[in-house]
Amino acid sequence: MSANDARLARNTVLTVLALVALRLAAAGWTPLTFDEAYYWMWSKHLAGGYYDHPPAVAYVIRAGTMIAGDTELGVRLASILLALPMSFAVYRAAAILFGGVRVAATATILLNVTMMAAVGTMIVTPDAPLLVASSFVLLFLAKVLETGRGAWWLAVGAAVGIALLSKYTALFFGVAILIWLVAVPKLRRWLISPWPYLGGLVALAVFAPVILWNADHQWVSFLKQMFGRARIENFRPAFIAELIPTQIAFATPLVFILGAMGLHALAWRTTGAFAARMLVNTMFWTIVAYFVWHSLHARVEANWFAPVYPALAISAAVAAHLTRWDRQRQRLADFCLRWASPVGVALFAFLIVQANTGILTGYRRDATVRSVGVGWRELAAAIEAVRLRTGATCVLAPDYGTTSWLAFYLPKGTCVVQPTQRIRWVNMPEPSPAQLSGKLLFVGDARQGAGSYQMENFAGVERVAELTRKRGPLVIETYGIDLLESPKGSVLDRSPPPELE
Repeated sequence: MSANDARLARNTVLTVLALVALRLAAAGWTPLTFDEAYYWMWSKHLAGGYYDHPPAVAYVIRAGTMIAGDTELGVRLASILLALPMSFAVYRAAAILFGGVRVAATATILLNVTMMAAVGTMIVTPDAPLLVASSFVLLFLAKVLETGRGAWWLAVGAAVGIALLSKYTALFFGVAILIWLVAVPKLRRWLISPWPYLGGLVALAVFAPVILWNADHQWVSFLKQMFGRARIENFRPAFIAELIPTQIAFATPLVFILGAMGLHALAWRTTGAFAARMLVNTMFWTIVAYFVWHSLHARVEANWFAPVYPALAISAAVAAHLTRWDRQRQRLADFCLRWASPVGVALFAFLIVQANTGILTGYRRDATVRSVGVGWRELAAAIEAVRLRTGATCVLAPDYGTTSWLAFYLPKGTCVVQPTQRIRWVNMPEPSPAQLSGKLLFVGDARQGAGSYQMENFAGVERVAELTRKRGPLVIETYGIDLLESPKGSVLDRSPPPELE
């Protein structure tokens, strides 16, 4: 490695470390989203699977809280640090597939400045471990291409298995790999080799806990994904119009432009070896094709595209350094490369400041106010005061998000229960009869008054407080606090989930 290459590699490491440090600082300041609080509750009761997703996110959170405790930083710590192995994998994959430190360094930095990586590793969801595992799937496939050694298929299988432990979307890696092997003539020999199939067995072994958990729970998680999200019932192509704007935002505009240019170059030009180009294309377009199909009937959330982002970042680096453009497009590529990192960092900082304070838009409502738990620490203190004053033994909530926020921000050990949708809490111990037989508090939307659950299940229902959650002067939500007494029957609704009806 030349002195210039060594300096570039060192600067890449320092840049990634600085970005990780920025996320750690933001993580300690920003309250949990309701999904993070939900997954934190999973992490307290580790299992082979959960109603909504496989278990990797729970293990990631557990690792962080073992180090930094049950704090916002503790919940997010391990997820943020996963950006380090993710960066290594993308760096090595780009270097193997397209050669040179410049492409590898650019791909690594561009991936890290996307909102998908910056926010997606700071806000802990199943997409965080999936993004990391996807990077290693790409790296190990690149090693198969580089070395021709069958043993690397075992590593591919392990990475795919970990991706499957993160999210079921990883199933599409199998389709992408098959398309790649068929499309590249020199790779077709692997189709009659035992190594890819042994890799598949490794993936299956890693994923086995999820299968066993589903077998013990009437396959409910599989059914939720298959019949809740993967089927077309109503043809609504308008959702397609949301895909590109949301991905421009999550990639950040300049990285998105470079990535699109690179994907065009890899598809229609001779930039790089054919096998390398096909690998990036199949890893990107196979999953994108599924989500385009999905958007024909339902909304596709922006973060669902996480597994394609390693390929997108490498494509962007190819556009920046390896593709010959005409003068106008070259100026565009140079502009995007120069400003992608500062723009990405600025957008991240804007989002964190805005989510926490609202000051940048004059304290108006925005997309973050409902999902980020700003104001919950103060609200939880007020709810605890009401609980102590009324002598309530348990706090009930109508949805998993409110339940999870209450569990995280109320004093440790407080009984908090969602009485409905009990399948979400199947891995967790039930509250004791003593906790449910006394006075109970129900925390719900104040606008709804005493809801059907309270009126149908309790003889005594009294509104004892209305409390607000605020961000600065903005009232985000007003919660009605109902005191419940004299249950008419079971407090917990034992109805089966819709997937099992």
